[in-house]
Amino acid sequence: MTATLFLQSAVGGILLGGIYGLLAMGLSLSWGLLKLVNLSHFALAFLGAYLTYELGTVHGIPAYLSALLIAPLFFLFGIALHSVFVRFKVKEFASLLVTFGVTILIESLIQWIWSADFLRYETPYAQTTFRIGSIFVPVLDLSAFVCAVLLAGAAWIALNKTMLGKALRAAAHDPSVASAFGINSTRVSYILAGLCSAIAGIAGVFIALIGTLAPSQIESWIGVVFAVAIIGGLGSPAGALAAGMLIGLAESLTMTVVNPAWAPLVAFSVLIVILLRKPVI
Repeated sequence: MTATLFLQSAVGGILLGGIYGLLAMGLSLSWGLLKLVNLSHFALAFLGAYLTYELGTVHGIPAYLSALLIAPLFFLFGIALHSVFVRFKVKEFASLLVTFGVTILIESLIQWIWSADFLRYETPYAQTTFRIGSIFVPVLDLSAFVCAVLLAGAAWIALNKTMLGKALRAAAHDPSVASAFGINSTRVSYILAGLCSAIAGIAGVFIALIGTLAPSQIESWIGVVFAVAIIGGLGSPAGALAAGMLIGLAESLTMTVVNPAWAPLVAFSVLIVILLRKPVI
């Protein structure tokens, strides 16, 4: 182990945390503010990744334009799915079961259209890096991290500095009191549900650019991102990003210093330690 290798692993882990943060952000907001555990968030992210792959390889549309198409489309899907929750008064535990079914449907759709084979979206920037001293920074990984920081910052400002964000937090804390002050909890919840799905679509764009695609990978992300959402605090976009960086850093250093086989244990080990040490208020 050299200092250069250690720093390279640390940089890679922090950048990986950006993807974790992007995936956990929508889940955290949905779970914390809407009281809905939306497992389909992961399937939507991979559907966004496959759509990015399709638009890029078949139609020649750059990834940034794909994001501009996918985000509003997923926003509408999020609103449609939330309308089902509202219509049938789906609660927290029931939402877990319903969205698990939606996840299976989306995964089957992906496999039917694109097959179960591994796919790779090759772009001119796939192997592009720039150097800081002895450390190499991949351009696409850095782009994903910057996007995660911008979205987390925008979400924090929206939740804490705008009337809509304050209305969302009030409705999440006590819907009856919020309604007494003229806040339409149902209406604002539709907006948040759409935004959570749009964030999933944006995360999918970067998954397509950085990783290898296969429908079976949806389940492999669920455990880690669940841990990130819980560690970061439900309803906290900045917390999701910080937790993603923590888990990504811990996984990367574990793979470098100990053994790559130990990396999957890291997220839940960190989660258990934090829950045990978390003060009871």
